[in-house]
Amino acid sequence: MSAPVCERVRKVTGTETDSELVLENLPAPVVLVDGRDRIRVVNHAAENFFARSRTLIRGRSLKELVPADHPLFLLLEHVRSSGGGMAEHGVMFTSPRFHHEGVTVLGTPVPERPGQVVLSFSSEKAARTLDRHLAFRSAARSVSGMAELLAHEVKNPLSGIRGAAQLLEASVPPEDRELAVLIRDEADRIRALVERMEMFGEKPVGRRPVNIHKVLEHVRLLAEKGFARGLTITERYDPSLPPVWGNRDELIQVLLNLIKNAAEAIRGEGGQGEGEITLLTAYRPGLRLAVPGSGRKHHLPLVVTVRDTGPGIPEAVRPHLFEPFLTTKVSGSGLGLALAGKIINDHGGVIEVESRSGCTEFSLHLPVVSEDTGRPA
Repeated sequence: MSAPVCERVRKVTGTETDSELVLENLPAPVVLVDGRDRIRVVNHAAENFFARSRTLIRGRSLKELVPADHPLFLLLEHVRSSGGGMAEHGVMFTSPRFHHEGVTVLGTPVPERPGQVVLSFSSEKAARTLDRHLAFRSAARSVSGMAELLAHEVKNPLSGIRGAAQLLEASVPPEDRELAVLIRDEADRIRALVERMEMFGEKPVGRRPVNIHKVLEHVRLLAEKGFARGLTITERYDPSLPPVWGNRDELIQVLLNLIKNAAEAIRGEGGQGEGEITLLTAYRPGLRLAVPGSGRKHHLPLVVTVRDTGPGIPEAVRPHLFEPFLTTKVSGSGLGLALAGKIINDHGGVIEVESRSGCTEFSLHLPVVSEDTGRPA
């Protein structure tokens, strides 16, 4: 069949066009390489994965994107020699432009075109995100139950103890007054802890469309005037983002906590370290999770990231970051991140954490407001 006839068949049937449409809208990065490891086809997700436009990728060798000794080339060799598909798990891709850990690479041969291989890349991050989301929700429920118990069973007796200590302070001899003061102060300390725990309660909170950039600007000003004074705070925002469906005050509380943690990580115990905090916003469709107690599912395309150049989070601590009372600080209570996790969970969102030496990122995935309904999309 002549080329013009083939072209007419393609246009009539739409087969190739439909395939291209499907490929372009796949959330997973996909590339097609030829027998010389040159990239022939690139979808949109692969552009994001390699942080380059398809114009700069197509026609180039894979060796221009990843080192020549990368395990990807061994996978390609096995796929071509065996004639069957093969997967490699836990692969790292890193360059000055991008960094991806825990990637699963699937190589599939194209029988009609000897030597050509389709490579698809999937991150284990999505599975880890869901696991963390469920863990945050479980931890939040545990703390909520504890908060209700403490508020009901502890605060009232504490008031009586404190009142009795005040009476004793006024009536006992001077040599015993110090003990009465100690009782009063300890009662106040316990009450303050209970009140912090009460923040984990299941009280309904009003939500409405919130401009996340106004929230970030407010938080940045507070940080620069206070705990982050002297540190560089850089903003990289996508100005076209729709509003978040959330509670402004709670989002401020979460972001203040994350930026404060970033500043403390950079400065270290001595408080003298130097570094940079970066605030980023982006639109990344693909993540969709159920909202607790609502019976609905929300898209979580809006991402707010707090990045710092500190030493990174110890690997042993990372799986337990959002557990209450866990802290690596001498004076920390271990409730800040647990509360942040609960607030974002209540928003129907998710927190992701990525950390290595010199770069730690906390990313909030949040629901946005639908233009049609004015409610969560």
